Amino acid sequence: MKFEQIKEILVAAAAREGIKIYEIYAMNDRSMSTETLKDEISAFSYGVSGGVSFRCIVDGKMGYASGELMTEEALSSLVTQAAENARCIENDDVVEIFAGSAQYDEVKTGDFTLPEAAQLKDWALRLQRETYAQDAMVSDGTQSTALAYESEIDLYNSRGLSLHNRVGISGAGVYAVVKASEDDAEMDGKIIPGSSYEDFAAVPAEVVKDAKARLGAAVMDSGRYDCILCAQQVRALLSVFSAVFSAKQVQMGLSLLGGKMGEKIASDCLNITDDPRDPHCPVQTSFDGEGVATYQKPMIEGGVLKNYLYDLTTAKKDGVTSTGNGQRGSYASPVSIAPYCFRVEAGKMSREDMMAAIGDGIMITELKGLHAGANAVSGDFSIESAGFRIRDGKRAEAIKTFTIAGNFFELLKTIDGVGDRVDYGFPGGFTVFAAPDLLLRGVSVAGK
Repeated sequence: MKFEQIKEILVAAAAREGIKIYEIYAMNDRSMSTETLKDEISAFSYGVSGGVSFRCIVDGKMGYASGELMTEEALSSLVTQAAENARCIENDDVVEIFAGSAQYDEVKTGDFTLPEAAQLKDWALRLQRETYAQDAMVSDGTQSTALAYESEIDLYNSRGLSLHNRVGISGAGVYAVVKASEDDAEMDGKIIPGSSYEDFAAVPAEVVKDAKARLGAAVMDSGRYDCILCAQQVRALLSVFSAVFSAKQVQMGLSLLGGKMGEKIASDCLNITDDPRDPHCPVQTSFDGEGVATYQKPMIEGGVLKNYLYDLTTAKKDGVTSTGNGQRGSYASPVSIAPYCFRVEAGKMSREDMMAAIGDGIMITELKGLHAGANAVSGDFSIESAGFRIRDGKRAEAIKTFTIAGNFFELLKTIDGVGDRVDYGFPGGFTVFAAPDLLLRGVSVAGK
């Protein structure tokens, strides 16, 4: 059923129920993914999903209901369910159906075409063959993958707002296992966005080279070391601790950034931006899950905290305007606060510059079990790691099985240099994390 038909049914049902303030949110998705093992396709999936949610305000409370069945009876029942749910709400949050922003900026959208299944399979098989061709040490367990999805979103409400967005992304990558012996094996992997095999062609050589470099890793001595935290691990750390910038977490007392707006919380060289229109991010939106216009905003500037991320409800509590970060994971999901392209801005130091500045230290290329070893409320972390020694300003032997420990909020203050190249992760919904290498001073390392 087309969205216009869905809208007509829900609008008529709302009128019959006497509901005057409401919102309709519909999402339709198509996705494909494939995996290889050895030299054949080991898995392939194709899915189509979608549905609609109805939100309404009854007696000052917001009620939700959602469903996938697109019959007139099922859609009409959503209105009744949402109204009943609103009457069950007991909190005193001030809720709103948004009338619209003054301007919605253009975003990269509408030109994506979902690849054919044969093309996705071809990408994965070619990557697999190329990975094995890199080196005789590439072993069983090596896999390649390719995926694609597209999503169409419609938002309409009783206050006259009508918005539409269509996004999509495809990508592919490799997870390579390299063995020098039964007791000495390493794995490395990478998946990146792209629309043709040429976009992924360099990945096999890169992951095999990185995996081989870690063979024969030694155990690290305990101590305090200056270190380079590589970009991929900076992104991983951001993904765990980005919630501390949420206004909801601040208002609930679950973020140590509460009450620190305008204060110095990090080194002068650190700048973090939330940018929904970063040109390197293939999945963009001009509006959030509540219909508020998205826009670029500084989060940390010169080490100073500049913004929290708001949706409409948290913004009303603080007497400010929403930052347009009220996202929805699906048509059935409630609004939750999340960043878009959450980016540590590039600095001026190359990795070689950082190694020269450290002289003797470590380079951290892997953080294991990060979500289990980090507490986003206190900021404390203790994480098993791997990487390389830095000796005389050069990368030296591989090291493993050491733990770095500290506190995220204190770590922000120990940053003494920022890399000159920003590395982007693969999007999850409309969220992607991006960062360069960071030079950190005096990191606590527990090894042998």
